Amino acid sequence: MFSHQHLVIMAGGVGSRFWPMSSEECPKQFIDILGCGRTMIQLTMDRFRTIVPPENVWVVTSRRYERVVKEQLPEIPSSNILLEPCMRGTASCVCYVSWKIKKRDPKATIVVTPSDHNVKDVTEFRQCVDEALEFAAETDAIITLGIKPTAPSTGYGYIKADLSYASSRKHKIFAVDHFREKPDLETAKKYVAQPSYFWNSGIFVWSVSTIVNAFRVYAPQTSAIFEQLLPHYDTPDEQAAIDTQFPLCENISVDYAILEKAEDVYVRPSEFAWSDLGTWSSLHEELPHDAYENAVVGDRVKLFDTHRCIVHTSGRRQVVVQGLDDYIVVERDDAVLICKMSEEQRIKLFH
Repeated sequence: MFSHQHLVIMAGGVGSRFWPMSSEECPKQFIDILGCGRTMIQLTMDRFRTIVPPENVWVVTSRRYERVVKEQLPEIPSSNILLEPCMRGTASCVCYVSWKIKKRDPKATIVVTPSDHNVKDVTEFRQCVDEALEFAAETDAIITLGIKPTAPSTGYGYIKADLSYASSRKHKIFAVDHFREKPDLETAKKYVAQPSYFWNSGIFVWSVSTIVNAFRVYAPQTSAIFEQLLPHYDTPDEQAAIDTQFPLCENISVDYAILEKAEDVYVRPSEFAWSDLGTWSSLHEELPHDAYENAVVGDRVKLFDTHRCIVHTSGRRQVVVQGLDDYIVVERDDAVLICKMSEEQRIKLFH
């Protein structure tokens, strides 16, 4: 069974919300944002080492990031790095790689994951993924990992599970009642108060036959594009064919295209301390704190009369902060950011 388990890492994002650490040239998935010596995509790979062999790991990314993917994940075969000529949403990404995997391994079960999320309890995470993979191999189910909310977040989508209907095969896997978009604060508070609501992690598990059939039914135009390219896969003209056909795909997420339409969609509720690390504020919550609730990355940082700040430095310069409360301080290369946490949404206007 292990030999038929595949991992798809979606790594095409170009966001620069962690400026000046990240940029379009080097987005957060390729940066050691946690200060642990591993980039986010490397940590993603690390979590799956006992679940999926390296030859079954696939990365879907932009052409501009091919070199950095090869540098940071040298154990992955070059043929498993798929290059998108443009951004067309996660549905096109998933459909392309699914047809590739189906051609190579018709018995495959697949985990699809973002490349830039953080997981603290890796043991619990692996147990959840193992259970979902086993369930996917035995059924025609689509499974998503739902995270038990720790706060009424407005930054995540939500999944409402039917807790009265557990799978007969896996008692910890429940039918999905419906998906909810990112809510306002009052709605989020209502969701968190109910035990049946979970954050949508964006981590999906299915068999290759299940997802390919789902695309045929619910996204037939996208499916047809990649199905007709089957003769080109693993040939010298594959990239040229993809460059021509990929831009014709609808720009839509796999959530909208498949999950919200499909039958037999399940959720595995999970508590492995997850975050999508979408903001400096969320990173502050993930990092260790000193006695004054400051989070620091960098060896040459000194803080005085400073509280609830995040200070992230390259370590090449000494950084001294005095008298700041609730601020973001970032030093990298030739840029320095000093910003109130409450004004973080305006960072993209500053550079």
